[in-house]
Amino acid sequence: VQLQASGGGLVQAGGSLRLSCAASARTFSNYVMGWFCQAPGKERELVVAINYRGGSTYYADSVKGRFTISRDNAKNTVYLQMNSLKPEDTAVYYCAAGTKASPFRIVTTVTDYDQWGQGTQVTVSS
Repeated sequence: VQLQASGGGLVQAGGSLRLSCAASARTFSNYVMGWFCQAPGKERELVVAINYRGGSTYYADSVKGRFTISRDNAKNTVYLQMNSLKPEDTAVYYCAAGTKASPFRIVTTVTDYDQWGQGTQVTVSS
């Protein structure tokens, strides 16, 4: 499955961005999906994740109450709504699919996700 992420950009602290990730596969609705971030010099880490129908979600503590993940299986797209952005949110954001993981539950490690988008830069200025 090919993943195409979009929606990144430069925003002031307190602002909002909406990231989108479009998948090429008709089997998109069978996959758990996640958004990871990677800042310079740091490891890639899971920010949010959602199971195949959206009934279960995961949020890193640092984004709870500010970010929202959602998916539209009819459009083969997963979204990340980012509100109240902070300078420490600055990173490249990657969407990823866990095509070999169980679709019913959330998986949280990098190795659980085997398909990756190209990344989109999010920069939050203070």
